[in-house]
Amino acid sequence: MATDKTPNADPPATAMRPGGTPDVSVVIPVFNEAENLPELLERVHSALSGCDFELVLIDDGSSDGSPAQIEALARSRPWLQPVLLIRNYGQSTALQAGFDAARGRFIATLDGDLQNDPDDIPGLLEILVKRPDIDLVSGWRKDRQDAAVARKLPSRIANRLIARVTGIQLKDNGCALKVYRREVIERLRLYGEQHRFIVALAVEAGARLVEVPVRHHARTRGKSKYGIDRTVRVLLDLLWVRFSMRFLHRPLHAFGTVGAMLGLAGFSVLAWLSVDKLVFGADIGQRPLLFFGLLLMLLGVQLVATGVLGELLTRIYHEPQGRRQYIARRPPSPP
Repeated sequence: MATDKTPNADPPATAMRPGGTPDVSVVIPVFNEAENLPELLERVHSALSGCDFELVLIDDGSSDGSPAQIEALARSRPWLQPVLLIRNYGQSTALQAGFDAARGRFIATLDGDLQNDPDDIPGLLEILVKRPDIDLVSGWRKDRQDAAVARKLPSRIANRLIARVTGIQLKDNGCALKVYRREVIERLRLYGEQHRFIVALAVEAGARLVEVPVRHHARTRGKSKYGIDRTVRVLLDLLWVRFSMRFLHRPLHAFGTVGAMLGLAGFSVLAWLSVDKLVFGADIGQRPLLFFGLLLMLLGVQLVATGVLGELLTRIYHEPQGRRQYIARRPPSPP
């Protein structure tokens, strides 16, 4: 049961830099995880108490008393930055809210159910510090502690499908434990269920990544929020990710290609019917093939027109605000 009573406060974290900018922002979206919150905060503090850090805790419209508990916990923990959403928006939107609020040079994410281990965060951070050629470190739950049928099998299928569609060979797309350079997060916007494809979106934005094994624990409190109902939404978002990776800046190539193929097929059908009418004197007025050819031609023209409109919208998006359609990699900072 949730409680408004403040648990014993953790000792104060290491002081932040002048100006209040932390080195590390830990972003955790939670939904109905009141039973896990005190231990979650204690373990994050224990893992990162040796560095300047903040914990951005996003409540995604919980109904179990989590918002009041988070506010109570924040009163005695200056490193805890609560973000309380007015309703349940979903994990992607909650993550985006956390990214918008995060101030650190490095941004770490993990789930709030204590299945990810906060003690893994320093090791992932160390990789980014030591390797300036890496922008994103993604966790791999090599030894998952979930039920075999309920979570492991769908996860394996999803990982193979995502790898096939995006071309990014990642063993575990669903692991929430990741650490990013701030520059990567600033290039991303999450919608729908796109948190599942955040690595693909980051790579498309120019991030270089490495995947490392991390620990994974069985859930001991609360209930899993994942269900089979998300499958359709995930598939639709995957289509969008595929489109954005290949055609976001050239929509005419996507719509125009399909439109041209349909238009050519329709033209071929109508040409054959014209020959049949003019040469052989056949009656084509009531033939279904005539209507099919006209339909193909119409669809082709509409798709080409959609591609042209997409090209115009792409230019409208970039040019008035001075947005560039490319990202240049920054030279490494001198040691």
